[in-house]
Amino acid sequence: MPSTSIFIPNTLQGMPNLRMKLPSRNWMIFFTITGSFAAAIIYDRREKRRAQQKWCDLVAHISKEHLPIEQTRRKINVFLSAPPGDGLRIARDHFKEYVKPILVAAALDYQVIEGRREGDIRAGYAERIRKWRRKAGEPTTVVEDPTVEDVVFAARTQMGVIEEPGPKGDLVIGRHTWKEYVRGLHEGWLGPLDPPPPPPPTEEPAPAESSTPAAEASSEAKEGDANAPEQEKKEEKPAKPVGPTPAYISTSDYSSQPLPRTIPETLSGSVPIAFPHILGFLNTPIRLYRYLNQRHMAESVGRDVAAIVLASYSRPYNTDSGSSDASPISSDDTLGSTTYEQQTVLEEEEKEWHKSVHRKDEANPDKEREWLDDIVIDPRLASRMHRYSVSPEEEARAQRILEGQEYILGQERPVPVPFWKRMWVKYGYGEDEETLRRKPILGNLDEE
Repeated sequence: MPSTSIFIPNTLQGMPNLRMKLPSRNWMIFFTITGSFAAAIIYDRREKRRAQQKWCDLVAHISKEHLPIEQTRRKINVFLSAPPGDGLRIARDHFKEYVKPILVAAALDYQVIEGRREGDIRAGYAERIRKWRRKAGEPTTVVEDPTVEDVVFAARTQMGVIEEPGPKGDLVIGRHTWKEYVRGLHEGWLGPLDPPPPPPPTEEPAPAESSTPAAEASSEAKEGDANAPEQEKKEEKPAKPVGPTPAYISTSDYSSQPLPRTIPETLSGSVPIAFPHILGFLNTPIRLYRYLNQRHMAESVGRDVAAIVLASYSRPYNTDSGSSDASPISSDDTLGSTTYEQQTVLEEEEKEWHKSVHRKDEANPDKEREWLDDIVIDPRLASRMHRYSVSPEEEARAQRILEGQEYILGQERPVPVPFWKRMWVKYGYGEDEETLRRKPILGNLDEE
């Protein structure tokens, strides 16, 4: 009897009937757009990590240096304020994402000076300079209350703890913060130590007399008895100051003020950090472009932060922002006759500020606006300011680190770990070689 074979289709065997074919036109469009966008994000974030790691490895050897027990780490001042038209959280995120990783890699201490409103950085920095001048012995009538920093400093002085000798510096994030920083620098060094007298109170017109004094007196007596408790409560609560402390000196009085005898020949070096920030729905293409090109921001900010961390090379600010060599500043220069680099640094950020910032106060048109007013530079202070930058030798070494030819000073580049092993160590039960080396080796305690 001839054998017969029965054909059983795949659908009856439980196997899916997959047909190899190209997706439809709509699916092709979807996969192309989402795939391209995802690839752009992945590539940008990888290059961003490489750029940050390059600058971190360039300064990481500082964290390996030994300090005596009676010294504290070198401290850097970071000036940070809310961008125009937005909150302080955006500025903090910018600092944590681009600046902080390099400071942590070098194990440097830093102090963040924040400002929530326009003028806070100016008032705070000027007061810090005035406080330093009072401690240096300049005469003043201001009696200062001890702060927490003063108590900590006094305790460390009694124990013999001193700061690490070395150059310090100021990191200023954003054009708006830079304008307040320069204004506070001039106010602190050229302004008086004592606050100026308050403006005279304005005289209010006397109320018109009433034709019935008896009725008016009785009504005032009743209202006075009813409002007496409320008036007492209002008198008990002092009025809170609105806004930052007014400036002790105007920009037009810079040239007429003598320099204090305690001013050093060279002020602390500073580095302005770029902080582009734009708002508005119509600016979505610009914001999207910057979101996909964060690697360029990481490269630029990383170079500036590494410059102040290394503090191996500095130059005076130029009198012309377009030239690379510093030109001498003559004593005959008057305010406004020379263009200084401090006036034009990060100037392109002002074009992207929100339109609400450019509105002037109609009730008080003469009020000073640190963000809108032009930067006024005194030549005597301009000659004492200098900017940190990366030297050509360090720039070349950073490029060799990026190419894999060098590593952290005094260390050898570790052997690359496969991807599966990293995942096993991170999420599984594996241990890396460094952890195994730190484990104590115990002998045969039971003598078996």
